[in-house]
Amino acid sequence: MNKNIVVIEGDGIGPEVTRQSIKILNAIADQFNHEFNYHYCLMGADAIDKTGNPLPDETIEACLNSDAILFGAIGHPKYDNDPTAKVRPEQGLLKLRKSLQLFANIRPVTTYPSLHHLSPLKTKNIEDVDFIIYRELTGGIYFGKKETSVDGNSAMDDCTYTKDEIERISHLAFKQAQQRRKKLTLVDKANVLETSRLWRKVVKEISSQYPDVALDFLFVDNAAMQIILNPKQFDVILTENMFGDIISDEASVISGSLGLLPSASVGSGSALFEPIHGSYPQAAGKDIANPLGSILSSAMMLDHFGLHKEAQLLRLAVNWTLENGFVTKDIDPVNFYFTSTIGELISDFVSNKIPVDVNKENIELRKSTII
Repeated sequence: MNKNIVVIEGDGIGPEVTRQSIKILNAIADQFNHEFNYHYCLMGADAIDKTGNPLPDETIEACLNSDAILFGAIGHPKYDNDPTAKVRPEQGLLKLRKSLQLFANIRPVTTYPSLHHLSPLKTKNIEDVDFIIYRELTGGIYFGKKETSVDGNSAMDDCTYTKDEIERISHLAFKQAQQRRKKLTLVDKANVLETSRLWRKVVKEISSQYPDVALDFLFVDNAAMQIILNPKQFDVILTENMFGDIISDEASVISGSLGLLPSASVGSGSALFEPIHGSYPQAAGKDIANPLGSILSSAMMLDHFGLHKEAQLLRLAVNWTLENGFVTKDIDPVNFYFTSTIGELISDFVSNKIPVDVNKENIELRKSTII
C-alpha cells in the first residue's frame, strides 16, 4: 500500500513525539511492504513565527491532497498568556478543521492494568473501562458569531447547530456502537438549551435506523459526574463541540496519564490524527515527553487505511512497553526512559528485534539496543 501523509509537527513537544511515530510507521512499512510518503507542513505558533500565519495556504492545499494528516500539538506561552493577541496558534487548527470538514473528533478511552495505580479513581472502578467519545467538531459555540460591545462591558458567543450537522456525526457514532457493545449515550443539556433539544430530536429520529443499538440520554453535568463514578457504564458517547471538549479531557485522566490517549478527526476527506495532550512547552527539547498518545494515534491512522493487522501490532507493542515498565517520566518520575528510547523500543518490537526475555539493565536510557 502506498499512502501520502502530511506531517505537522507543531509546537512544544509536538516534534519530539511525532518523530517517534514516524520512526515506527517506517518500521511498519518495512515489515508489511508498504510505502508511506511524508510531506512536512507548518501550523500553530511555529507557523506564525515563520510566516505570520497560523495556517499557511500551502498547508491547507497539502492536507486536501493527502491520505491522512499526522499532527503533533500547537500552543506557546507567548500566545497563551496574551489575551490581546490577534493571531493565535489555535486559529490554525480551527481553520484546518473547517477547511477539511473534519466534523467528528473520535477519542477512545481505555485503561491499562499496569497503570491503575496512577489513576485518580479506584482500581475497582476503572478495570475494563473501554469507551469512545464522538465529539462534533465544526459547529456550536466555538464557531458561532462572536461580538463584544463597544464599551467592552458585554460579549456574546452564538451557539448554532443544523440538522445536517447533527445527522452526519450521529450516523458515525451509531455505526461505531454497532461494532462494539451496542450502546450509545447522547450527552446534552436539553433541559436548558434549544440546540440540545434539536440534538435530542434528531438523534431519536436516527436511532430507528439502528434498532440493535440501545440509546440513552444524559445531561452534561450528570455525564461529567458519571464518568468519574462509573466509567464502565459507557460504550459510545455522542455530544456537541464544547461539551465534548470538556468531558473528553475529563475522561482522559482515567488512564493515569494525559500522554497516553490518541484521537482522530474525520470528515468527508482526509482525516487528521493527533494525541490529545497539548504542546507542554515546559518539556520541549528535553526528550521526556510521553510519545504513546502520538503512537496510538498512528495506530488509529493505520485502521483508517484498513491496515488493521498493522494497527493491532502497534497497540500490542505499546502494551508490551507498559507491562514491562518501559515508561516515560510522566508515568514513573524515578525509573523512566526517554521519549526517543520508547520510540526505538516500539520500533524494534514491530521489527521483531525484541527477544522474549528482556534484561532491562541492558537497555540504556537513550538507546534501545538490547545486548
